[in-house]
Amino acid sequence: MNRIDRLMSILWTMQYKKFVSAEQLADKYNLSIRTIYRDIKALNEVGIPVILEPNKGYYIMQGYFLPPLLFTIEEANALLLLQTLAHKFTDKSIIKNSDSAIKKIKSVLRSNDFEKFQNFSNKVEIYNPENEQKENDYLSTIQKAIIEKLILKIEYTDNNKKKTQREIEPIGIIFYTKQWHLIAWCWLRKDYRDFKLNQILHLKLTSFPFKKEHSYSIQEYMTIF
Repeated sequence: MNRIDRLMSILWTMQYKKFVSAEQLADKYNLSIRTIYRDIKALNEVGIPVILEPNKGYYIMQGYFLPPLLFTIEEANALLLLQTLAHKFTDKSIIKNSDSAIKKIKSVLRSNDFEKFQNFSNKVEIYNPENEQKENDYLSTIQKAIIEKLILKIEYTDNNKKKTQREIEPIGIIFYTKQWHLIAWCWLRKDYRDFKLNQILHLKLTSFPFKKEHSYSIQEYMTIF
């Protein structure tokens, strides 16, 4: 990796992490700490406000915006395929966000790549006659609950058609058996449960944080249960 590419990589790393230490950067690029210090100095010299927080690491001053990413046509087309999958296998909330992301990608494509992208978008389709578009739009709210560790209140219909009101702490979502499942700790049952999204009648995001520590990941849940 040449120095220009490395400086850009360091810049994006600091954009996506709250703090990053010189030691972490040195390990990542297999360089000396002294070289990293020179790179940070070079970024400051071209007007990028990189600040050192003692005992924490470097960060970019709040309010500083990096120029938009430039996508290659291959990267853009890969994301187009993912957007097509979103239209078939997610809900209205994800489709809205996916469409917005694609519009932003289009806005930063080079003119010749934009034409190729538009042409490819008319040649992509997913045939899945058994899949039905879900009427709910819960996935984005569930994502927020998982990321921010906030309790969800749901009204749920179980496989016996019994309705219950529950408070749950979501740890992840899984797509299998041709539908989305929400894995969460259920305070009604005092255990982890697998909720089918199409059986959730109502869902509300609360402002209450999780009351329980969840020590394993969604992948570990699938192995254990």
